[in-house]
Amino acid sequence: MLFKRLLVGAASAALALASVSPALADDVREDGPHLVVTVVVDQLSANLFNQYRSHFTGGFKRLLDEGLVHANGFQTHGVTETCPGHSTVLTGMHPTHTGISVNYSVNGDTGEGRYCMASEVNTLAHGKVTDNGNVGTELLKVDTVGDWLVAQSPDSRVFAVSGKDRGAMNLAGHHGRAFWFTDGFGLTTYVRPGETATERLAPVAQFNTAYPDIEKDGLWTGAYAVCNAISADVDVVDGRFVSSIPPYRTSFSASPKYDEETLRAATYLLQSQRLGQGGKVDMLGVSLSGTDIIGHTFGTQGREQCEQIMRLDTALGAFLAELDKVEGGVILSLTADHGGSDTNERTAARGFPFAGRADLSAVPAANIALREQFGLDFDPLNRGASGMRITDAQKRTMAEPMRTQIAHAAVELLNGKGDLFYVGFIDDILSQPVPDSLYPENLTVPERLRLSAVKDVSADLMIVLAPGKATGGRLGSNLSSHGQPWDYDRRVPIIFWTPNAEGQERFMPVRTIDIAPTIANIIGVETPKLDGRCMDLGLGESPSCPVE
Repeated sequence: MLFKRLLVGAASAALALASVSPALADDVREDGPHLVVTVVVDQLSANLFNQYRSHFTGGFKRLLDEGLVHANGFQTHGVTETCPGHSTVLTGMHPTHTGISVNYSVNGDTGEGRYCMASEVNTLAHGKVTDNGNVGTELLKVDTVGDWLVAQSPDSRVFAVSGKDRGAMNLAGHHGRAFWFTDGFGLTTYVRPGETATERLAPVAQFNTAYPDIEKDGLWTGAYAVCNAISADVDVVDGRFVSSIPPYRTSFSASPKYDEETLRAATYLLQSQRLGQGGKVDMLGVSLSGTDIIGHTFGTQGREQCEQIMRLDTALGAFLAELDKVEGGVILSLTADHGGSDTNERTAARGFPFAGRADLSAVPAANIALREQFGLDFDPLNRGASGMRITDAQKRTMAEPMRTQIAHAAVELLNGKGDLFYVGFIDDILSQPVPDSLYPENLTVPERLRLSAVKDVSADLMIVLAPGKATGGRLGSNLSSHGQPWDYDRRVPIIFWTPNAEGQERFMPVRTIDIAPTIANIIGVETPKLDGRCMDLGLGESPSCPVE
């Protein structure tokens, strides 16, 4: 496939951060690409991807054979969760600039929880308040490639589909259409004031008619010899976890079928909307949530995750075969929102004895000391979003100057104690300049946290656990986790692919924030100033990046 730029009209004004460019010319070169596809595999660490490379026979193998494979990709920030990770991929910006630093935070004025994609004005198209409640893109503070594209080419279409709402919305941006699965209904979306649920659901209404049966059958098969041979039982916090197919507990979302159906939905949108076939550039985002849910529920090194990866490989192969048929040409990028690690107990049993459940006994001890030092009759340190909140007796943000005074005292009491590897006060972290992340493996822990820090969203005390440590770990809940600034949570594959190209392995580190400027350059879309850089792919006649 040869890539050539769209013909771009002259920009009429300078671009500011988070702005978009005017007036894309109508003419598009016939040899494309007319379709941009972005695939984000939730919790697909570089370690997990590399572990199964020799077993791939489907879509992953095609990507390896025909794609530009960056084995050392990075989510550069420190709080490696789903929402912030997705927010970097098509914005080209670190979470400190996207405004999306964690999955869940707390409203300091009320003490109530706040979801990363919460909306105060939207409703849900299926007519119920379920999942994460009413959602939208208002908290995403910057635009995406899709937003830049639609601003320049209003007839271009942008869609995204996912198992999770936050996966779909971060890829669709502010002007795209995002769809995600909700139990007992099918694909839903959000409805803005003045819109109707019927209109918003129109692109997937026919798909949803067949939904009721897919939650029940074919969740697990046990058909893979490489998976059935795995022995991975382990004692965890409250019992013995037995790795098996089918697993001890399951559901549609905690099964390989979740991603299979998400890719089927993506194929439905591709075909029904004739994406890439209308003479304009279109975009399709696909966020695959199954690897994350299965990883949390069963760990990454058992039979369950093995079958998930094998079936995802097959389903991706079928999806890529559909992309072969797009006459306008396709450019696809694949990455992950974060990495992850296995159940801590199994990790310890397999040669890393330092892994385990985190010792946080320093926190209640610190609360006792702080109560005495500041004359309090309540605990000022409370669990928050990826850290600790400093609160008053009503669990609201502590007023100044006592908040800062307690924060500095708490840092002294907690830093380096037990399994608290690093504790930093958010105000001090935000006072530091945003570091250059061009060499992400060289960033210090405080620098990684700086790339995640967002005022009034991040915790008062940002906390990093020692490598191999995690909280939780109960049967029926999260057996394994992520969210830390260590490379097993930050390193992800980054692959660029177009059908039947010559594959190439690239070993130098690149970042997920580099995907957006690279894609924008290929399709000829002007961008605002970004944290990421354009990369020369060298695929056919793909354009070189502008010289800065």
